[in-house]
Amino acid sequence: MRWLAGAGGALLLAGVLWDAFELVVLPRRVNRRLRLSTAFYRTTWSPFARLASLVKAANRRESVLSFYGPLSLVLLLGLWATGLVIAFALIQYAAGSRVRLEGSRPGLLLDLYMSGSTFFSLGLGDVEPVAWRSRVIMVGEAALGFGFLALVIGYFPVIYQAFSRRELAIALLDARAGSPPSAVELLRRHRGDEGMQALRDVLHEWEHSAAELLETHLSYPMLAYFRSQHSNESWLGALTAVLDTCALLLAGTEGPVVRQARLTFANARHALVDLAQVFRTPPDLAASDRLPPDLLATVRDELEAFGLPLPRSAEADERLTALRRLYEPYAVALARHLRQPLPAWHNRDRRRDNWQTSAWDKGAAAWLDEHF
Repeated sequence: MRWLAGAGGALLLAGVLWDAFELVVLPRRVNRRLRLSTAFYRTTWSPFARLASLVKAANRRESVLSFYGPLSLVLLLGLWATGLVIAFALIQYAAGSRVRLEGSRPGLLLDLYMSGSTFFSLGLGDVEPVAWRSRVIMVGEAALGFGFLALVIGYFPVIYQAFSRRELAIALLDARAGSPPSAVELLRRHRGDEGMQALRDVLHEWEHSAAELLETHLSYPMLAYFRSQHSNESWLGALTAVLDTCALLLAGTEGPVVRQARLTFANARHALVDLAQVFRTPPDLAASDRLPPDLLATVRDELEAFGLPLPRSAEADERLTALRRLYEPYAVALARHLRQPLPAWHNRDRRRDNWQTSAWDKGAAAWLDEHF
């Protein structure tokens, strides 16, 4: 019986340490299905999201969902620590429970108490190991507990720095593509020769932002659950709006901006597809059409109005449809899993950008509506 407990403790110890190494330290994607952290996120995210869906107000619901990402880090750290405490208690139990506490009998319960006290370096001194093997186990656990907690907590600033860089790109898109962003609005605000050069710069920036998002969110998938500062913004919505813009440009527009659109489309699509694989959300090929024929006609009219005509031909329609199939099914599946709505291709009603709104200055909003 004791050797089985020892074997289980050793396996649990190795599993927790390897899972923490893969999730926090290893800077690359892990495809292994049987992982403690993967089971944790799959078990906790769905109930949390269903609970948040009971909140009717969109802004409050988004606020509730925003707690999950940071809270999951704390809970996962607690899960790892609990696993290590149990693992060392089982190993101590397999070693014969050679510990002593006045008024208590040796056993698994006392081993758990000693393990917890040692792991968190409480140093109470009421439990005393009475054999060398127990002393060695206690010293090993104390050293591991101190190093493990320091290592994992030390990576928290790295994760939050990656989150801040992602949000910076999203915030910069606010004044360029609207709130929420849309492809037609991004093109409308960059009409004309100077606008096309500025649009090329925007797409160049998002080529880099998509590559960084791919690298950071594959290494730290929990970042995908971190919500943006405003309820009408998200990393998935911004990435999809950029892909929509690139698809429109590649479907028939000519000029130097098209080359940059092709490069940005490649990086953005790469990030989207790889993240869909990480979260095991297969592409939704049967999703409702985000760009039905009547809306496509409106988009064409809008593009023509500010000098970016989209060819009215079956070939152009087929090309646009083929481009959309490369990313839209993945975006729809991820949006459903993460509870993040996708942006519209074209916002029919003019909306104020986030930077234009303030609860303290209503007069400024009216002036901005007239001049911006």
